Amino acid sequence: MKKLTTLLFTALLFITLVGCSNKNSGSANTLIVSATSDPHSRILEAAKPILKEKYDIDLKIKVLDDYYIFNKALDNGEVDANYFQHLPFFEEELATHQYDLVNAGGIHIEPFGIYSKKYSNLEDIPNGAMVIISNSVADNGRILAILADAGLIKIPEGKNIFDLTISEIQNNKDYNPKALKFNEIKPELLVTTFNSNEGDLVAINGNYAIQGGLNPSQDALILESASQDNPYVNIVATTKTLQNDDRILALVEVLQSDEIKQFIENTYSNGSVIPAETN
Repeated sequence: MKKLTTLLFTALLFITLVGCSNKNSGSANTLIVSATSDPHSRILEAAKPILKEKYDIDLKIKVLDDYYIFNKALDNGEVDANYFQHLPFFEEELATHQYDLVNAGGIHIEPFGIYSKKYSNLEDIPNGAMVIISNSVADNGRILAILADAGLIKIPEGKNIFDLTISEIQNNKDYNPKALKFNEIKPELLVTTFNSNEGDLVAINGNYAIQGGLNPSQDALILESASQDNPYVNIVATTKTLQNDDRILALVEVLQSDEIKQFIENTYSNGSVIPAETN
């Protein structure tokens, strides 16, 4: 009986130790971040060895391409953070879906470009030209601002361009003297549409342009100003529960470090991606 009791105690002790070991291994220092393939995952790949060496954090990168599943996956707990979106898109997503997410920090800016296979000069763009744009409402003001700076549309004094909708511009002769027509499609289809020679002008965000093999500084007919005060900074988002987690803090610190800023400047020397200013 004593021998049986000893065996039972030993077995229970072994199970307890194994259970504790499993609980504390693998996930404690693993961080799962979803991102688009380029530039976001590429920048994360540069950060991965730094996180491992400096903080013993194993960064796992989950590459996605549909803007509208990133925040849902984060809110559902499928990933710990995401890195793909600019601040206006993030704020729109929170307002629309009531996600319990927070902005963990700004990392970089991707200047928007207006591309054309049909015209190489702004002066050649005809009245009634078709402009194909993202169907993301958060991009509307940004695209309109680029078109206004290029003189293709007008914004009356006292009007905030970010309060105007595409339909307001398209249907108003004062705002739209060239009678431009707008077609809104999913952002991930914009490069394919451009390559298929559809439309007269196609507005493409920096990350999709890069993924599609375009060089924004060389291929864009109109390129958004890449000034550091651009409000469309790309951020790391996480949940309110994880916002003070050491892994999230370490990720943002590394992505905002001089080493990663230098990587961005060297890798995207064409100006298609620029580091965001940090305090």
